[in-house]
Amino acid sequence: MNHMSKSYRIFTILNTGFLILLGIICIIPLIHILAVSFSAPASTNANLVRFLPIDFTISAWEQTLGNDNFLRALWNGVSRTVLGTVVSLVTITLAAYALSKEDHEFKGRTFYIYFLVFIMLFNGGLIPTYILVQNLGLINTIWALVLPGAVNVFNLILMLNFFRTGVPKSLEEAALIDGAGHFRILFSIYLPISLPALATIGLFTMVGQWNSWFDGLIYLTDSSKFPLSTFLQTIIVQNDYSQMNVNPDEMKAMSERTVRAAQIFIGALPIIMVYPFLQKYFVKGIVLGSVKE
Repeated sequence: MNHMSKSYRIFTILNTGFLILLGIICIIPLIHILAVSFSAPASTNANLVRFLPIDFTISAWEQTLGNDNFLRALWNGVSRTVLGTVVSLVTITLAAYALSKEDHEFKGRTFYIYFLVFIMLFNGGLIPTYILVQNLGLINTIWALVLPGAVNVFNLILMLNFFRTGVPKSLEEAALIDGAGHFRILFSIYLPISLPALATIGLFTMVGQWNSWFDGLIYLTDSSKFPLSTFLQTIIVQNDYSQMNVNPDEMKAMSERTVRAAQIFIGALPIIMVYPFLQKYFVKGIVLGSVKE
């Protein structure tokens, strides 16, 4: 017993140290980017900035937050993320509830499961997807960013397993005896118990929607409808500062690195702010469906 306790203590110390090191590695780039965004152009161009601003200035933040195109892209990104997350959670929850039933309760369940696994492994490709979106009249609309891929099969399987293993069958049977229908059972029994699963899948979906930039490039023809991730890609990767609609003389007075750093940090900030509110559910939800009692 003492040997086990000692081994457990050693494991806890090593594991804690590893996680602290991993956290530091993840946060150091953010600290550097933040320091660059608040540093003077001369110090930034000379690569003097490490983890603290040099010659503190907020000119890059003023330029970024005062730019109408950037703020519009920020709003488009938030709208796309909220709408995409809601649509995804609704469709995944409804599908997972139906597929969590036994074969005698939902005929064809096995076929649908295999079909979903198949399309998770194999897809039609970019060109057929684009043609489908075009034929549906979704080009240059926010729905072109939301509907394709709204049902993530991996997340669907996670929710399905949670419904099958995390919700007591006796609760559903008691509700059916009392005359409750499926929608009443779903909203009154399954969803309240499934908050950890919903929070986990919601976080996965939000991060995916917020970071997605490629679909904006191919489905949106009007740059004013670009979400923030696509907007930043055109500026940072393609160096197309025409999207910012900035006076060239003003850009010469600033460093492109400081402006890019401010934009990148602001782009990461919304997800960083959302995560603490979901953290209490995330730890439990990350192992959802992994243990069957």
